[in-house]
Amino acid sequence: EPLPNGLFAQNPVAGNVDVRSAFDKSSNLQQCIVVKPKRIRLFIKPYCGWCHKAERWLDERDVQYEKINVISDEAAFDEMIRLSGQDLVPVLDVDGKILADFGPDQLADFWTKLEKQNAEPESP
Repeated sequence: EPLPNGLFAQNPVAGNVDVRSAFDKSSNLQQCIVVKPKRIRLFIKPYCGWCHKAERWLDERDVQYEKINVISDEAAFDEMIRLSGQDLVPVLDVDGKILADFGPDQLADFWTKLEKQNAEPESP
């Protein structure tokens, strides 16, 4: 069973999964907020430098995402245009929230906003 951050923690003594969550190990709740989207898709073109930077940013944070090459998949290219209203890459789709034609700074800001939205209690 993964921890809230999606990673597994090994108990160094017993060698099995540590059942303590990140919340149990931290006194600062803000440090433990993790975006838990159901579906993340990154629309890319293979020769796009910004796309490589977006992939690296997501990989460094252990974000699980589907990489979609819009050059080799015409239907994906059409979907990307429908979602983002333009044909530039990268385009990130996080559960229907779209970030289009962005660099690393915009991605960090977008991700922070998603974390804040996920941290807010849902209204009844």
